[in-house]
Amino acid sequence: MQVFALVGKSGTGKSTSILQYCFDKGIPAFIDDGLLIVNGRKKAGTSAKYENNYIRAIKRATFHYDDHQTEVIHAISKLNLKKLLIVGTSVKMVDQIAMKLELGKIDHYIDVTEVRSSAEIKMALFVRKTQEKHVIPIPYVQIEPNRFKKLMQRGKKVFSKQHTYIGENTIIQPNFTKGTISIYENVIKDLIIYTCKDLKTVGKVSNIYYHFENSPKLTVQLDLISPLGSNLVPVVEDIQGKILSAMNKIVEIELDTIHVQVSSIRFEGSQKKEMFLKPKFTPQISLLKS
Repeated sequence: MQVFALVGKSGTGKSTSILQYCFDKGIPAFIDDGLLIVNGRKKAGTSAKYENNYIRAIKRATFHYDDHQTEVIHAISKLNLKKLLIVGTSVKMVDQIAMKLELGKIDHYIDVTEVRSSAEIKMALFVRKTQEKHVIPIPYVQIEPNRFKKLMQRGKKVFSKQHTYIGENTIIQPNFTKGTISIYENVIKDLIIYTCKDLKTVGKVSNIYYHFENSPKLTVQLDLISPLGSNLVPVVEDIQGKILSAMNKIVEIELDTIHVQVSSIRFEGSQKKEMFLKPKFTPQISLLKS
């Protein structure tokens, strides 16, 4: 059996990426937080997220308990797997799991940055920090609701690019949650307005919309001030860059997309005469971050 390992710090979105990665690489089974999951369904083990404190959660995830360890070893031996993925927060952790489950040496190590973009990782860390949401990559119906005291909700069904059903994610908030950080809606809006206030090319920011569920997207509607005859594309790109930098620096959100919708343009002439243009349509320029 070939043994793979996906390594990344806690909260970087490993559990969200596992199903797609395993499907792409033809890996039928994986070990994540104490669970053995085969073809998107739990086959053996107990989730570390069921524990009441961090110490017990770490012990559960690394198969410290004999009965837990024996159960998963027995299940793996019956399945006759050709490939298996282990998920952990460090190389030391996945090596320890491989040893505990008698899997031998790991053949391939994969860092989470190889399967998730910088923006996706930062967004996952932001959600973990502010909401303490965790993902278990098994269907909602396989979760025991009495294990969690604060939050449990359906995640989403995961499909491949060929629309093949791969599995499901469930979002939970474990009992060992320490608390969350709240960032109010007005904070993000005020940050964007403050950032644009220092730009001579922005007359007014009229509306701000954002969506952070899957990938962080932002839409800003504004009025432009520009010299007559100038190219507006670099002007808008500069605005996008300033917003991107401010969001990343202050609230540590790396935006995936910034839409700038220009409501009106005020052209400044060489003789200090101004022309005001309000387009019948709304021009939109998007900055995509890979």
